[in-house]
Amino acid sequence: MDHSYWQKQTDSKPLFPDILWNKPERRDQAGRLAIVGGNKLGFSSVAAADEVAKKTGIGATRILLPDVVRKSIPPSITDVLFGPTTPSGSLSRESLRDMRALSEWSNGMLLVGDAGRNSETAILYEEFISKYEGPLTITRDAIDLVKNNSSLLVERPDTLIVASFAQVQKIFQAVYYPKMLVFSMQLMQLVEALHKFTITYPCTILTLHKDTVLIAHGGEVVTQEWSSPMLIWRGDVATKAATFWIWNPSQPLESITASLHE
Repeated sequence: MDHSYWQKQTDSKPLFPDILWNKPERRDQAGRLAIVGGNKLGFSSVAAADEVAKKTGIGATRILLPDVVRKSIPPSITDVLFGPTTPSGSLSRESLRDMRALSEWSNGMLLVGDAGRNSETAILYEEFISKYEGPLTITRDAIDLVKNNSSLLVERPDTLIVASFAQVQKIFQAVYYPKMLVFSMQLMQLVEALHKFTITYPCTILTLHKDTVLIAHGGEVVTQEWSSPMLIWRGDVATKAATFWIWNPSQPLESITASLHE
């Protein structure tokens, strides 16, 4: 059986070393990342993403948080916009103007989660995603927030979905994709499913199955053994991927794969 679309990366051998070694050296040429998330109960993922992006080498970050957390912001977070807030403490629809302003400033958007479960926030995200045309990385509960409109994500070019296996299952179901994903499936079966799915849809998917990370784009699939799932669930992997992708906007698969080696 032909599996020429499947490549394997190891800790000792990066698949795309040129991307890894050609990181921008000057801050003013290293791009701008906008980070959106948080609710009144927490914004740790947003703060962590800001720190990871800066350590990775992004030129500048700018953050959008709900106004309700204004007094809780640590001094290490410097460039913050505060958007209007719902009664439950999440970003309200009135924050759409702020999100659009960030998208015009940045080279890429990261919806990093801690977004809350508010239906108004879900509408805000859907409205923003439907009009935004730049590189969009979405992860953690931000994916769940727009799960009722999953086609909005998968049909959109320049979209990286950093998802749990269960979230990918739900996305397949939501768009009525004919292949069902199950936890007991073999790695090769999942590779083949993501290969076919990303031929059908222009998005990029990064997920974890057992001890293997999979990245799929345009029918190509990369796998790498992975022993640090918390780096995915915290948002670190999505943040690094978004940063590398900003540096190599025409090479999503290659840049995201390289970011795992960082």
